[in-house]
Amino acid sequence: MDAIQLEKRKHTALLTLNNPPANTWTEASLLLLRDIVLELNQDKQNCSLVITGQGEKFFSAGADLKLFAGGHVDVASRMTRAFGAAFETLAAYRGVAIAAINGYAMGGGLECALACDLRIAEQQAIMALPETKVGLLPCGGGTQTLPWIVGEPWAKRMILCGEQVDAQTALRIGLVEEVVDKGQALTRALALADQVGKQSPLSISAAKTLIMAARVQPVKSAWAGEREAFVSLFGTADQREGVNAFLEKRSPVWKNG
Repeated sequence: MDAIQLEKRKHTALLTLNNPPANTWTEASLLLLRDIVLELNQDKQNCSLVITGQGEKFFSAGADLKLFAGGHVDVASRMTRAFGAAFETLAAYRGVAIAAINGYAMGGGLECALACDLRIAEQQAIMALPETKVGLLPCGGGTQTLPWIVGEPWAKRMILCGEQVDAQTALRIGLVEEVVDKGQALTRALALADQVGKQSPLSISAAKTLIMAARVQPVKSAWAGEREAFVSLFGTADQREGVNAFLEKRSPVWKNG
């Protein structure tokens, strides 16, 4: 259980990757991440999560390559299933997931950040998907999520050419949304999570679903889905609370219902 430390702070869950020295992923820790996110999805008090790495050097270096040194197909199959289960579940989290990238985010470490909704990087952070350098390829969604976020050319540079990017380059190409000083990523990510807590949880979930659908759904049909989702929020306690709180010039008290 210590491979991912979980701390709940009001509506925010803080997940700290804790497998020193490089916070590498194991099959067990990937499945633990999946289970934590599924549990948070059932927690009505939770609407955001922040993921960071233990220590000052690594967010996560991905999988330990020693796992693949023997060329065992059964090990590879189990790990790919675990990566898929973990990061697909994280991407589908009903709240807002924020990666506080406090150091190297390599391979499956970067794919974890890519599965989040927002990414804050410290100025010394380095990001890469270096799998092709060792005869492999990204298997935690990297070939699909990276092009969507940064565009096909930069995805090809990082995956096919093995190019590492520093924090400022990551900001310029849209891989991260903000760069902060060393040691400040977690503080900034938690501040964003606090902003999430001021929004309606039901609205966040519905809006995020629509935003994610834009990756695969024709815009014409998505417009109809947007209107339907808007109308479906009417009649909920949170919709009435939100509007009345605004009119009464007070902060809303969300019931998530």
